[in-house]
Amino acid sequence: MTIAMIRQHLQDLAPLGNVALSRKEGWREFADAPSLVAPQVLTRRQLRALSVDDAEVYNHFRQVWHANLGPIRTPQLTALHEQLSTVVDSNLQFGDKAKGAVAIDAYPGPGKTTSVLAFAKEFHRREIRIKGTHTRDGHQRWPVCRVGLTGNTGLKEFNRAMLEFYAHPGVTRGTSADLSRRTLDCVTSCETRLLVVDDLHFLRMHATSGVEISNHFKYIANEFPVTVVFIGVKLAERGLFAEAQMARRTTLVGMRPFVIDTDTGRREWRTMLLAIEQGLVLADKYPGMLADDLSDYLFTRSTGHIGSLMVLINRGCHRAVATGRERLDAEVLDTVSNDEDAETARRELQAALEARRITTRPTRRRR
Repeated sequence: MTIAMIRQHLQDLAPLGNVALSRKEGWREFADAPSLVAPQVLTRRQLRALSVDDAEVYNHFRQVWHANLGPIRTPQLTALHEQLSTVVDSNLQFGDKAKGAVAIDAYPGPGKTTSVLAFAKEFHRREIRIKGTHTRDGHQRWPVCRVGLTGNTGLKEFNRAMLEFYAHPGVTRGTSADLSRRTLDCVTSCETRLLVVDDLHFLRMHATSGVEISNHFKYIANEFPVTVVFIGVKLAERGLFAEAQMARRTTLVGMRPFVIDTDTGRREWRTMLLAIEQGLVLADKYPGMLADDLSDYLFTRSTGHIGSLMVLINRGCHRAVATGRERLDAEVLDTVSNDEDAETARRELQAALEARRITTRPTRRRR
């Protein structure tokens, strides 16, 4: 890819930097965006041959690439997608039957939102391929609606958030019942089949607004032709399943971090590091840079959470490019900070690894 092609590719991708997934236009940009093309890995000699302007363009392209690596097809992501596919694709009941929901419940870090969005993106594309961009009545087809919650979300705010996704003009007026009817009209008119509700843990389920929202979710399951996917932390403890009907209709799915207490877990960790390593665009990278030389270090810094790991890798690559190091090693990675949870757990884990009480290395290595 020439520098001119890189410039054009960056221009094509520019809108993605400003997408709001809580708006249909932003969701369409996300779902229909062209795949990010991997930059060519240049040697140091080729890097030195670039002009100042061309080097700036190439390095910016690398930063964009490293910031958007993935999603990596980990065993956790594969298992989650299989569960989602089973529930969503089997929810073909007629309107007189309620549809089951899915609750993705895990601590921050395993990549639950990223994994769900990857599934929803492909679901959107598949529905458009099969059924077209418009419904039989001429409305735009929106297979997916994504809503994010905040700590003060009540029934009215939730319905407004759905209406804002569809850019409905009646978002600012009317009672809760009025807004509910409008959301139903939007969902049915646009033939939406998947409703993603992110950050459900921000909702106080035991508060009055939480009870109202819980009842509204039952109403959605009964009346809306959609599968609801909830994403959050400690959803059971927060009361999502306190009502028997919700518990019966909702499939709970977890996502685990990587573990190294079994050889299977250690092989999974190594396989993922090899996959990430192949995607890095650094002049001095080499086979085993992550999976061999940094395996223990990266597990210590991320505590096995892919979210923390990808942040560390991205920031490390930024430093490797900016400083001209062009590789990842402990010296480079020590100059970047990670999220607070990962940094807090780092010392104890590092001590255990250094004392060889635990290891990330499988008994038999597989490249």
